[in-house]
Amino acid sequence: MSALRQVVDPEVGVNIVDLGLVVGLDWRPEGLLLRLTLTSAACPMGELIADQALAALDAALPEEPPAEVALVWEPAWSPERMSVLARVQLGWPAAQP
Repeated sequence: MSALRQVVDPEVGVNIVDLGLVVGLDWRPEGLLLRLTLTSAACPMGELIADQALAALDAALPEEPPAEVALVWEPAWSPERMSVLARVQLGWPAAQP
């Protein structure tokens, strides 16, 4: 996950792990599958975020087969997916209401 913490959503300035965009990582014989969601299906930065996440994984795991990114919409992203760090970075209360 540390490699993915280097990938920042350019619209909000928070890394994709703390923002809650990483749904899961699956190790498969053909390579790593990153399941990624976006804050909105209409997110204009979606392709850029996916490309940067893929590059980060491939750089972190050069001996492994190439990674793959799959955009998923279930579960849908919501602010509850954000870490306390992300909430604080965005000026939100650390605790969820």
